[in-house]
Amino acid sequence: MTRLAITSLHNQRIKDAIKLRDHRQRTKQRRFFIDGVRELRRALDGRVPLVEVFVCAELCRSEESRQLVEHLRGLPGEIWDATPEVFEKLAYGQRLEGVLAIAETPARTLADLHVPPQSLIAVLEGVEKPGNVGAVLRSADGAGVAAVVAADPGTDLYNPNCVRASLGTIFTQQVCQATSHETLAWLRARGSRIFVARLDATVPYTEVDLRGEVAVVLGSEARGLGPAWQAANVTPIKLPMRGTADSLNVSATAAVLFYEAQRQRDASPGGV
Repeated sequence: MTRLAITSLHNQRIKDAIKLRDHRQRTKQRRFFIDGVRELRRALDGRVPLVEVFVCAELCRSEESRQLVEHLRGLPGEIWDATPEVFEKLAYGQRLEGVLAIAETPARTLADLHVPPQSLIAVLEGVEKPGNVGAVLRSADGAGVAAVVAADPGTDLYNPNCVRASLGTIFTQQVCQATSHETLAWLRARGSRIFVARLDATVPYTEVDLRGEVAVVLGSEARGLGPAWQAANVTPIKLPMRGTADSLNVSATAAVLFYEAQRQRDASPGGV
């Protein structure tokens, strides 16, 4: 990357970058922040196109951050050497690891997903909190979920809190946004058996077969799932609650269901 210096808080590049904290600006610019060494490494692994990189050498205190900066300097593009004052203005949530980047927002659709048959697919409908979305993505990565679809999303996938909560795994997974009706049609075309987590379900999650071509659908904690997921070929399942609360956090529910699906698959002779 070409090295350039930036020292003024009034520089237009700094102003444009700061605007990316706002959802509307991320949509308008089709760009987003990647703040953090681990997240940026995973973005590189996922071949996310970087627009520009900002580095503050004084804040690159870890060996990992220094190695990442050396790697970035060998790539094409622009890398800005920023003062601590400029970098602190850019950094999201006071995270000061000395390196962050602006990237192009992936424009992936359902048609772009390459999901093999007999896969476990996750669908999140209308989940509003980016931290919850990121945590679900992290669990999906750990449990080997083949793809995650944000249906009628309540937040954009590339909100900085979502990226951070996912530990950057959002960049190495098959992830996209779509409407609920598009997602349901796509799952039906694949022949997926669809299971939805609902408070009013009567069938425990441990009593259904989560092997083979399966989609697990989770909804907003505030509103639950929409009417699209009340079709005849959609099976409601529940997680039994033994205490006073009536439900788990959506990310905890996701982790339970993903790992139960993988437990069943691991126990199956064919592994699916």
